[in-house]
Amino acid sequence: MPLLRPPPTIVRVRNVISRRTMASHSHGHESPYDPPTGWFLNQNPAEPPAKREGWEPIIYWGFFGSLFAAGVAYAYKPDTSIQAWALEEARRRLETEGAIPDSTKPRKITDTLQTVSGK
Repeated sequence: MPLLRPPPTIVRVRNVISRRTMASHSHGHESPYDPPTGWFLNQNPAEPPAKREGWEPIIYWGFFGSLFAAGVAYAYKPDTSIQAWALEEARRRLETEGAIPDSTKPRKITDTLQTVSGK
């Protein structure tokens, strides 16, 4: 009776050989990291710094410029809080009732200043 498939020992040997050839071609044993030199970021502080690359000034000006612009915009943004709205609404209503003087009309400085005698 002929064998339809090879004996298990031959199959095992073939699998081991194919695994060895695949492992030798995969280059998985090499380290993707640089070897340690003992310097921070592998840069010797005694050596002069490397020349700037062409993209660095654009990034520096863009990042810090946009950071500055965002700071100015944040400093001058309108106050939209509910407290500011309520304070303005209360001021308007009190001016309408006459409890406080109208802030839109100009006043003389002598009207606001009073002496000790009240004159």
